[in-house]
Amino acid sequence: MQGRRRSRRAYASGMTDLDLRLVRYFTAVAEHRHFGRAAEALHITQPSLSRQIRRLEQQLGARLLERTPQGSGLTEAGEVFLPRAKALLRSAGQAAALTRAAAEPSRITVGYTAGIIVTPAVRELRERFPDADVSSVHVDWGDRRTALADHKVDALVTRLPFPTDGAHVTVLYDEPRVLLLPVGHRLAGKESVTLDEIADEPMIRVADPDWNAYWRIDPRPDGSPAPDGPLVTALEDKFELVASGQALAIMASPRPGALRPDLTVVPLEGVDPSHVVLATRAGDRGRLLTAFRRAARTRLEPTGF
Repeated sequence: MQGRRRSRRAYASGMTDLDLRLVRYFTAVAEHRHFGRAAEALHITQPSLSRQIRRLEQQLGARLLERTPQGSGLTEAGEVFLPRAKALLRSAGQAAALTRAAAEPSRITVGYTAGIIVTPAVRELRERFPDADVSSVHVDWGDRRTALADHKVDALVTRLPFPTDGAHVTVLYDEPRVLLLPVGHRLAGKESVTLDEIADEPMIRVADPDWNAYWRIDPRPDGSPAPDGPLVTALEDKFELVASGQALAIMASPRPGALRPDLTVVPLEGVDPSHVVLATRAGDRGRLLTAFRRAARTRLEPTGF
């Protein structure tokens, strides 16, 4: 009885020991807005997920989710808890990553984004440090903002523009920017094109405003806006929309064989090249990171036409 009274007093005073697994379950339901889809993503049964959410609500003393005809919605308490739950999980992930890094100093994960090849530098690192755990992983362009901060990778090779706050950034090389268009387009086959020649052509859009402005060249040098085209979230969708004639796109010069047969590129005149950079967390040190920076500067180079 006395133990139960102490437990109740602890909860009443806010001393709740949260189970991170339950917190992760809650964020999954909040993201999917549906218990069934969240349970499938978590690889557990829906009744089990419902029980775990009730456990979390009991711990917090508040109802977080309510079922609606459309799925599941957040209560007012759930809206308050969600950003804090995400921050808690992120902080726990960072703590685990930092601990592993301290316990395993011979470990590094190199991230790279679409169209960039890091193999030569990664191979050199593995040859120099055969006992080290050197891995590489593709990072979606939408995840570049968090990959380093969340310790998903220790080094990231990507293209600017890129959020560089809290990062050490080294420019590795430049790539010409080219116009992506269908093979039957009026400009296909030209030696080069100018921005004036595509002034009225709708251009593919993405959600990131900095990325959008840079790759659409928006606004144009004369101050005019780039014509809006469809919004895309995936590279393959961009290729499909351009191939079907719905819009054009500006991209870094692709490597040979990377394009679909119904697409082609033409160099853009008067446009600065894109910059491929190596980004690491500003305070990170270590022999593997130092060695990879050196290998990246000497081994990585443009792969385009």
